[in-house]
Amino acid sequence: MGLFGKITAGLKKTRDTLAGAVDAVLASFTHVDEELFEELEETLIMADMGLPTARALCERLRTRVKAERVSDPAQVKELLREEIAAFLGDDHALHLETRPSVILMIGVNGAGKTTTIGKLALHYKQQGRSVLLGAADTFRAAAIEQLGVWAERAGVEMIRQAEGSDPAAVVYDTLSAAKARGTDLIICDTAGRLHNKKNLMDELAKIARVIDRELPGASRETLLVVDATTGQNALNQAREFAAAAGLTGIVLTKLDGTAKGGVVVAIQHELSLPVKLVGVGEGIDDLLPFNAAEFAAGIL
Repeated sequence: MGLFGKITAGLKKTRDTLAGAVDAVLASFTHVDEELFEELEETLIMADMGLPTARALCERLRTRVKAERVSDPAQVKELLREEIAAFLGDDHALHLETRPSVILMIGVNGAGKTTTIGKLALHYKQQGRSVLLGAADTFRAAAIEQLGVWAERAGVEMIRQAEGSDPAAVVYDTLSAAKARGTDLIICDTAGRLHNKKNLMDELAKIARVIDRELPGASRETLLVVDATTGQNALNQAREFAAAAGLTGIVLTKLDGTAKGGVVVAIQHELSLPVKLVGVGEGIDDLLPFNAAEFAAGIL
C-alpha cells in the first residue's frame, strides 16, 4: 500500500464521521445560502476542528462561493477540500540538512513518544543514515528502559545516564558521542511532562544552550508528540507546550483510532504549527510524512 493509501485507510474513522455529515448537510439544500454555511460550520466543529477554525474555513468558503458564483451545494464539498488543504499549508518536511542534525522529542506519557522515536530511528537507518538516540527523559520511571528496547529494535545505539540525571547532561553526552562517531542524526527523548511551564522552559532552554554550544548551526527540529484520539485536548496540550518549548512541528499519533482527525486543521490554524508526521497504525512503517492534499482528500 502506498503512502496515499495508508493515509486514506488511517483516516477512515474521521472520514466516516466528517464526510458523511458534510454530505448529509449538502444533500439537504437545493441551493447555497447562509443556513447551509451555518450547518456546515457546526459539522466542522463536531469533527474537532473547533469554533475558530470552523468559522474561518466557512468564511473562506463564503468568499469562494461568491467569487465563483457557485449555486449548487454539491460543488461546495470540493471547495471545502481545497480550502482545508490550503489551510494546512505546504511546508511539512523535517529540515535535517546538516551532519549531524538534531531532533528533540517532547510529549506527555501515553502519547506515543517513545514508539515514535523508535520508528523514526528505523526509518532514517533504512535510508542509510547513522542514528544515535539520547535518553534525556530522565524523570519518568522506565522511560530509559523503554527507549532502550526501541533502540535495539531499530538497531541503533543509545546514550543514557541514571534515572533522575540532568537531561542537559545526557544531551551533552549524546552530542559528544555523535561528533566522535561522525553520526548523521541525533534523536533525543526529552521532556515527558508539562509539570510546570517555568521548569519546562528552563530545562529546554538549558538543552538548547548545550546544542548551540556543541553543534552551532546544526539543523534542529523540536517536535511535540500528541495523541489524536484526545481531540481538542491535543490542541490544548499543543498550545501549552508551544508556549514553553519553541516547537517546530507536531507528530500526531493514533490517527487511525479516532474520528477526531479534524484537530490537525485546528492545530495548524490556531497555533501555526505544522503537523510533520502522522501515525496511522501499530506497524513500524506506519509513521508517515504529513501531506496536506492527501489529508484533505482522506477526510472528505
